[in-house]
Amino acid sequence: MALIKEEDKQFLQSEFTKYLRDDVDLVVFTSENEDCRYCKEVVQICDELAETSNKISVKKFVFEKDKDECKKYGVTKYPAVAVTKHDETSGRIMYYGIPSGYEFGSVIEDIKMVSTNEAKISAKAMEIISKIDKPVSIKVFVTTSCPYCPRAVGTAHKFALANSNISGEMIEAGEFSNDANEFGVSSVPHIVINGDVQFVGARSDEEFAQFIMEAYNHSSQA
Repeated sequence: MALIKEEDKQFLQSEFTKYLRDDVDLVVFTSENEDCRYCKEVVQICDELAETSNKISVKKFVFEKDKDECKKYGVTKYPAVAVTKHDETSGRIMYYGIPSGYEFGSVIEDIKMVSTNEAKISAKAMEIISKIDKPVSIKVFVTTSCPYCPRAVGTAHKFALANSNISGEMIEAGEFSNDANEFGVSSVPHIVINGDVQFVGARSDEEFAQFIMEAYNHSSQA
């Protein structure tokens, strides 16, 4: 049974024909363990997305077997999907958990953004994040039923595209409850930067960038 409705596939075909420029890879990491609740569904979603455009390819790895690939992409858990330029090894735009519900739209926007290499960022925020010259990790805890979460995920991912020192992870809080509990997640979107600076809610580009700079300054002083 298809996970993407036929009318939605037709819409995506039109969108991708219109907007995609360079080839994009959806790099999927799953597990053969039974504890992976949505591994099959994540693979199916990516395969069905690839059916809508010849500019989208799917690469598949198994967490326990493909340790070298996990290391290359910085993958620490499963299921995971990295959105990258074709044959580029990058885990900067990452999804941990099933990208369904409202987060399905985030994946679509990321595919278009990565393909065109264009991130719509305010001038002030761009000025701030351009100063980041060492690794900064952004974790965005979400639920797939949260209508505000895609905005936070989108901001983290466009910052990651704009500056190679920044990585952005969507983490589905229900699937990764241990991670969510570690950071005291009680409402979403809950953003954690470098495991240090935290805030809740979808913020403007400028506000989000200021939090990133705060975490960056903390790490510089450590």
